[in-house]
Amino acid sequence: MAERGIILSYESIRAWCQRFGTQIAAKIRRNCPVPADKWHLDEVVISIRGRQHWLLRAVDANGGVLEILIQSRRNAHAAKRFLMKLMKRCGVPSVLVTDKLRSYGVAVRDLCPSVNHRSHKGLNNRSEASHRHTRRREKIMGRFKSPRQAQRFLSGHDLAATIFRPKRHCLSAIS
Repeated sequence: MAERGIILSYESIRAWCQRFGTQIAAKIRRNCPVPADKWHLDEVVISIRGRQHWLLRAVDANGGVLEILIQSRRNAHAAKRFLMKLMKRCGVPSVLVTDKLRSYGVAVRDLCPSVNHRSHKGLNNRSEASHRHTRRREKIMGRFKSPRQAQRFLSGHDLAATIFRPKRHCLSAIS
C-alpha cells in the first residue's frame, strides 16, 4: 500500500482484521481438505490480565489446526465443551491422542466411547509443537487483552498461518 501512496495506521489494519477476520477464517475452513482421522488434543496456559486461562487446541495428524478454545478452567466440563465443538465442526475421529490430563478421558468416555483414546505423554508432540507459534505471536502482540480477543485472533491466525507456513516435506535440506 505504501508503494501506491496510501498511508495506513496500525489501528486501521487492526480494525480491518477485527471486522473481516472471521469471514476470512470461514472461507479458509470451507476450502481446507478433510482433516485426518487421528487428532491430537493439548492445552497450554496463557496469562490474560494476570489470570490464568487455558488454550485448548486440536491438531490433526497432518499438522493442521482443527479448533482452539480458551477456557478459564481445565476440568472435565471444559474438555467436554471443547470436544463437542470440535466434533460438531469436524465429525468423529477414529483415534484421539491426548496427554495424561484425566479430563480428556472423562469427555471421550461420555461423548464418543467408540473412539480409540490414547493417553500418553510422548505421543502428543504434534500438538505441543503447534503452541510454539502462538507463544511467538503472543510475545509480539504484548500479551492478549481479553479471552474473547485471544479466541477471535487465534482462530483466524492459526488457520491463515497453516496456509503460509511450509510443511517439513516441502522444505529442502539446504534451506
